[in-house]
Amino acid sequence: MLNARSDVRPRFAIDMGLIIAVAALLVIGVAMVFSASFVVAETEFGDDTYFLVRHVLWVGVGLVVLATMSRIDYHIWQRMAVPIYVVTVGLLAVVLIPGVSVATYGASRWLSLGPILSFQPSEMVKLAVVLYLGAWITRVGGDIQKLTFGTIPFALILAISAGLVLVEPDLGTAIVLVLTAASVFFVAGANVLHALLGAIIGCVLLVNFVINSGYKADRIRAFVDPWADPGGIGWHTTQALIALGSGGWAGLGLGASRQKYFFVPNAHTDTIFAIVGEEIGFIGTSLVLGLFLIFAWRGLTIASGARDPLGRALATGATLLISWQALLNMAVVSHLVPNTGVPLPFVSYGGSSTVVSLAAVGILLNVSRTVDPQRRSWRAWLGASLDSRAGPADSEYEPPPNRTERRAKSAASERAKSERGRSAAPTPKRLAPTHR
Repeated sequence: MLNARSDVRPRFAIDMGLIIAVAALLVIGVAMVFSASFVVAETEFGDDTYFLVRHVLWVGVGLVVLATMSRIDYHIWQRMAVPIYVVTVGLLAVVLIPGVSVATYGASRWLSLGPILSFQPSEMVKLAVVLYLGAWITRVGGDIQKLTFGTIPFALILAISAGLVLVEPDLGTAIVLVLTAASVFFVAGANVLHALLGAIIGCVLLVNFVINSGYKADRIRAFVDPWADPGGIGWHTTQALIALGSGGWAGLGLGASRQKYFFVPNAHTDTIFAIVGEEIGFIGTSLVLGLFLIFAWRGLTIASGARDPLGRALATGATLLISWQALLNMAVVSHLVPNTGVPLPFVSYGGSSTVVSLAAVGILLNVSRTVDPQRRSWRAWLGASLDSRAGPADSEYEPPPNRTERRAKSAASERAKSERGRSAAPTPKRLAPTHR
């Protein structure tokens, strides 16, 4: 019945490579959350499955969200992007109101909906910014290279959302948000000179923020030489490195970690990658890294084959949102960058992060339904361009007009017919007297 409609886009099968990578990471996450958390769960709550049960429930909710989002035409987000962005920014502002939010580790990041349910608006705003940028890029088009229509509006969009996240404070989430938004903006065809100038200004602001935040400055010192104070500011870094080094090639065995016994902070959340290395070894960490590389490859392949700028922007944003966060988490645990608290997508314990990540995957899968499987091959990916102004996707595929375009085309056709009728009708009247 649906296929009889001439305006329906061709629907292809979803990208199974992407599904397999995400499913494998979720399975690893469930196993590692239980292994890394049962000591803390038994000590603090008297139930070694306390975190496991909640994590599995959140994964279930996230999978329902993923299935739902994968069946919703991604073009609907062009209309919904502004309300979603406004609501999430409003929630970020509510978090800053004293007495309303729930403070943990000295930061006000959580909103509580009762004694059981709480969530992080900062996780939601990452996806909201991707949706908003996708709609905005589609509307702006080629004007994105202009300072007044492209760079300045983008800077305002990013400054509002990232600024509120920084005030919480949540530097790690703000960095992921900035990296994702900047990547989408650049891929959409941003002016390179404007982008470089913005990057310089952003780095200056970041350095100023770190210098004026005492605990952030301590993290920089711990990054430079964590062994200078291994029992103080270097504790987090040194214990994570000990966990990684203890695993060797094959690890100590699943459940056999020693560092999770209150040595590695947040072993089941932000530092779970260290426990993966300790229990499954270099093989386990390489597997996790490889699965994220497959996810990034499949996601960017979908983006390169998308039929319109909106699909490319959403697919690129959803892919890099998860990929940048995963890369930052693993880099922190491996002591490649200073410590910033972000969870490892699909693997770490955390309801808000899990649901938002799976929602992003759902949007990505919906875009993949409009991509011809031949354009998802590695040969097509190597030669494809993500530039929204040109590329094989623009030249090979012409998307059907949307509802507004169809109405405008129909109205223009009716006007043309009416004008032809009016121009032809007077002719007999003018000739009639001549014939008489």
